[in-house]
Amino acid sequence: MQILKGPEVLERFSIDYFRDASTFGALSDDTIRWLFHQGRTYALDKGDVLFEPDERGDVFFVILQGSLAYFKCHDGKYAHIRNYQVGEQIGFMSMIALHNRVGSAIAHEDSIVLEVSNSLFHQLHEQAPEDFGLLMMNLAREMARTLRSVDNLVVDQVHERAESE
Repeated sequence: MQILKGPEVLERFSIDYFRDASTFGALSDDTIRWLFHQGRTYALDKGDVLFEPDERGDVFFVILQGSLAYFKCHDGKYAHIRNYQVGEQIGFMSMIALHNRVGSAIAHEDSIVLEVSNSLFHQLHEQAPEDFGLLMMNLAREMARTLRSVDNLVVDQVHERAESE
């Protein structure tokens, strides 16, 4: 994993590319630029580990290019949960819940991510409250979609179990 210069990444892809990302949806151009200037941007090679269980969950990442595979850990067992795609975030749930990581994020392909720390998140709240509210809505919307998918899996499991009995 290597650190990139955020403004150079922004210039390489264009502001329009990032405005279409679900996490950045409806944010002002100024706020997107500010995030790239203030946040950290990383390039990951396929197979690089972004985070692992028990690491501090005080940042989240927005996937700018590529994808990340997420493996949930529970009772010492791992399961591939899903691949996170361009425009999505990974790690927000740990940050907002104030707990350590409970899984591993591994680059599924060469990828670029933007790190948003607790501090940067708080600064955004102070400097651009309207955009902070939009970002919170985008993050909450993504969590709600994830919860719906998990709920659907539970329903499927309940019905599969009932049919096999």
